Amino acid sequence: MPLDGVANAQHNLHQCTDGQGRLHAASKARFKCTATLRGVPVIPGRADVPQADTPQADAAQADDAPDAAHRRPAGMTDAEVAALGKLSEALETIEHARGLLYGFHRLTGKGDLALGEAVQLLRDAGHPSIAEQIDRTLVGRNVIDGRWTFQIVEDYDDNYYSEIKSTEARVRQVLGDGRRHLYEAEMKEDRRTQGLRHHEATPDAPRTVE
Repeated sequence: MPLDGVANAQHNLHQCTDGQGRLHAASKARFKCTATLRGVPVIPGRADVPQADTPQADAAQADDAPDAAHRRPAGMTDAEVAALGKLSEALETIEHARGLLYGFHRLTGKGDLALGEAVQLLRDAGHPSIAEQIDRTLVGRNVIDGRWTFQIVEDYDDNYYSEIKSTEARVRQVLGDGRRHLYEAEMKEDRRTQGLRHHEATPDAPRTVE
């Protein structure tokens, strides 16, 4: 590579980093800080780790790229990628909340069954009045007014979760041809060390020597 090309690459890296090889927060957020040295992307913060300069390494790196399903469509902007990333984050948070709700559902049911067993054990132990009080007031009791937990999760799924899930899919189709995790895929490209083992773009990418 001509010396002026090296100087330009170093200048680009300087614009993206704090002088110690670390990305500025704003640059990292926009995934804009990739200079090119010998035709191979150099990620700021790792510029002091040169990539292998061999034909085999060049060929491997050429094939070491995200699959088509995780590349932004032509014309899609950085702002649209970021917006879809935040929408995906919202959905994933709701998925987590839904899992906790189903855990609440299962554990509450398990607790109610254990109450029924305790009632029988109290009767066997000679305490029928205590057993009767628990059986009458607590076993099978509604968790909230008029509802067991299965009714809570059904309402959550039908009136909230399903709407968020379908909205995310609809917006993703409009802005990104339905492609998932574009923001994360570009983040992976920004953060991984290209050409290094265990940093491959996909499971099918060429394997390099450790």
